[in-house]
Amino acid sequence: MKNLFSLLGLLGLTAFSTSAETNQPPVRLAVVGLVHGHIGSFIPSALNNPAVHLVGIVEPDAKLVERYAKTLRLEPNLFFPSLSALLARTNVQVVAAFTTTRDHRRIVEECAPRGLHVMMEKPLATTLADARAMADAAKKGGIHLLVNYETTWYPATHAAYDLVCKQKAIGDIRKIVIHAGHAGPAKIGCPPEFLHWLNDPEANGGGALTDMGCYGADLMTWLMQDARPTSVLAVTQQLQPELYPEVDDEATIVLTYPRAQGIIQAAWNWPFARKDMEIYGVTGQVLAPKKKSLRVLLPDKPEKDLPAPPLPAPQADPVSYLAAVVRGELQPSGLSSLSVNLTVMEILEAARESAKTGTRIDLPAQP
Repeated sequence: MKNLFSLLGLLGLTAFSTSAETNQPPVRLAVVGLVHGHIGSFIPSALNNPAVHLVGIVEPDAKLVERYAKTLRLEPNLFFPSLSALLARTNVQVVAAFTTTRDHRRIVEECAPRGLHVMMEKPLATTLADARAMADAAKKGGIHLLVNYETTWYPATHAAYDLVCKQKAIGDIRKIVIHAGHAGPAKIGCPPEFLHWLNDPEANGGGALTDMGCYGADLMTWLMQDARPTSVLAVTQQLQPELYPEVDDEATIVLTYPRAQGIIQAAWNWPFARKDMEIYGVTGQVLAPKKKSLRVLLPDKPEKDLPAPPLPAPQADPVSYLAAVVRGELQPSGLSSLSVNLTVMEILEAARESAKTGTRIDLPAQP
């Protein structure tokens, strides 16, 4: 057998393609919504990235506008009460949505006829029907739809994929276990406007099953080379009903494939935040316990903790990636892509039905 480091190919450094530097003007970006807590890190990233120019922020809630204008030191003229008001004043190429998940469909159906690409915070939608309607609108409008997950930008995520799916270092996959969770939005300090709709099953699509389970469904589908599971079995619980009276806060989802199994553990109850995965193959295993490192065990070799190489631009962060897609330098694929996320929605909807009925949901051969 080749030397371990040779087999790893330096954990996939050659697998990543770097886009050529561009002299094109920055992509004109609008943000729609301030009710998603991730907006607090996205706006500073956008303001500090020369690939984009933030031309406006849409938010009808005057109190939220005042708070973010103050905390992020933003000019008042950057804010608009509606997308139509913003578009009347400035030229936009792409929209980043930080609304409730339920509002994603409305935004896409408003942007698609105008040719505006859309990136939304995970998941794609609250229902499979909405997701498919969004896909239809995007196709008619000729726009890209991207879904942003924190785990997409972990170097370990891509190093594991390269090792398992490209180099086939552990043989065929037999089991994947993905953990995604934290102490819960009420305990980690989510702002009130975010916590409000996370607690609403219509606005969020569910509780921990949706909010955290989508990470696992996204990673699972990607690692399984876009294959859809044959069945979905899920169990949900309310361990803190006093905090989350309307939604689940603990979920386990089991996915069955013809020759593999996936387990997604999603929680708002854990003492520490974690997003990690374990991949077991016929001949070895790859664990991604941290954002930037792997733990690899191969036959006749000692277990190794190995660093994952940094992701190259523009694949290293959501803002740069979004700009490259709008410019036509990259075609959306993998974790952020619409095709993968339609499967994610199929998994989540089946999981909700399984948890509700207490039965396994067998998926049809075709979506």
